[in-house]
Amino acid sequence: HAFVKQFYASVTKSDYIILRLGFIMTHCRGNPKFDFHKYMTRALEADFKKVVGISWFLWIFVVIFLLLNFDGRNAHFWITFIPFILLLTVGTKLEHVITQLAHDVAEKHVAIEGELVVRPSDDHFWFHRPCIVLFLIHFILFQNAFEIAFFFWVLVEYGFDSCIMGKVRYIVPRLVISVFIQVLCSYSTLPLYAIVTQMGTSFKKEIFEERVQAGLVDWAKKARKKQGLREVANESSHISSIEGSNGIQLGKVSQKPSPMGEEGSAEQIESGRSVPT
Repeated sequence: HAFVKQFYASVTKSDYIILRLGFIMTHCRGNPKFDFHKYMTRALEADFKKVVGISWFLWIFVVIFLLLNFDGRNAHFWITFIPFILLLTVGTKLEHVITQLAHDVAEKHVAIEGELVVRPSDDHFWFHRPCIVLFLIHFILFQNAFEIAFFFWVLVEYGFDSCIMGKVRYIVPRLVISVFIQVLCSYSTLPLYAIVTQMGTSFKKEIFEERVQAGLVDWAKKARKKQGLREVANESSHISSIEGSNGIQLGKVSQKPSPMGEEGSAEQIESGRSVPT
């Protein structure tokens, strides 16, 4: 059911209302008029900056792809199915999270009467980490964009009939799958991600306005700086106290009379040699 739903009704109005209510009741109970849509948009914009970036492991994947792409293997065709399968898996998982939340509410309603809302939790996500979904979407969009860019680069540089381009029966499915991935991800997966990932245990920093975020960051930096200065002062005072106690002990030791007398000890110190007893 979750697999099929991502194609025709990824986020319904009732889904949005219930998930919004669950988020506000969990994280913003004192502010029932909290603008959830604005917060969700800010969070998606912040995550989108990560999605359009390029990480080192993505470049490693590109190098491996180019090394495997030799005549007869058709690696450029088979590798197209990786983002395709991952996209369907991510969409299914996000829809399943909504279904799980609704199922939890239905189970509580059997035993408890009264107002019941969904309870956001990281337990509904893979390895209890919602950020894994963002990582997979990042990889899917990068790989899909690379596939399209590689096709047009070969087309311009070597032509449609080149050996690098491959056979027509491999080219057409690649283009169809790439376009399908781009449309499905924009139409279904990204809106699903924007709302469902807010159903984790914690909220994101975008819950605050930009000015509030800047103020909190500045306040945290000042507090960290004060804490560091306080630790340095405590450490220096501790060291000075240790040195003072050592000085007192050395003073006491130096005041003890030498068994050989003052002259022998003075000669011993000046000559730097030990005097036999």
